[in-house]
Amino acid sequence: MLQPGTLKGKVAIVTGGGTGLGRAIALRFADLGARVVLASRRMENLEPVARQIQDAGGEALAVATDVRDVDQVEQMVAAAVDRFGQVDILVNNAAGNFRCPAEELSPNGWRAVVDIVLNGTWYCSSAVGRRWIQEGRGGVILNIGTTAAFHSGPGTVHSAAAKGGVLALTRALAAEWGKYGIRVNVLTPGPMEGTGGEQQLFFTPEAREAMRAETPLGRLGTTAEVADAAAYLVSDYASWVTGANLVIDGGRWLHRPHPIARTPKTRKTG
Repeated sequence: MLQPGTLKGKVAIVTGGGTGLGRAIALRFADLGARVVLASRRMENLEPVARQIQDAGGEALAVATDVRDVDQVEQMVAAAVDRFGQVDILVNNAAGNFRCPAEELSPNGWRAVVDIVLNGTWYCSSAVGRRWIQEGRGGVILNIGTTAAFHSGPGTVHSAAAKGGVLALTRALAAEWGKYGIRVNVLTPGPMEGTGGEQQLFFTPEAREAMRAETPLGRLGTTAEVADAAAYLVSDYASWVTGANLVIDGGRWLHRPHPIARTPKTRKTG
């Protein structure tokens, strides 16, 4: 278990930090001592999270930011430095997704998801990475992935392609920026309770049951479980981890259990 104060003295930016997984990550980081910068397009989502952190004795800054806009990203990073003096951690969590057969996907639908997921991840990474390199200090970037990036994602070709790009981006930056003391990793969660992804992608009881049935551990995950994994990857406990993709999905990325797993009893031979 991560100890209290694990992230003390660190300043973390969490994009998409007002709801779902981003909110859980931001709250967990604050609980571990980090000062948190919450970035999202809607201040009405960010302000309650910032107040919750402050009411618990932490420090938080909410900055309305559209990660598709380079200027807004640069302004958000500058605001973080103006308020807290530094940035140590970036979590690229902002995302967009919806189900749509590939043959029906419009150019606007494609661009909307790719702009947020892939371009937004790059704009934020570039903004903090260049600052760290110029200052001669290291940092940690954590990108949020999806198993569809490497395991297929029917109905989500736009998101799968964008997240596949994020996975490649992560590995390229890890290899290139390691010499600067910058670590870059991907955290790939499976279906979780109470997130926008659950509502958008698994919106029927049948779909939800299928997800559960295809998961070796037999349940959906929680945002708290994924937030703990995120905290580990950005902490000094993971100081020798870079270019990694940590899948946390109850084993669902394996997709189907081996037939022996469905056999009630095995027969001894010999």
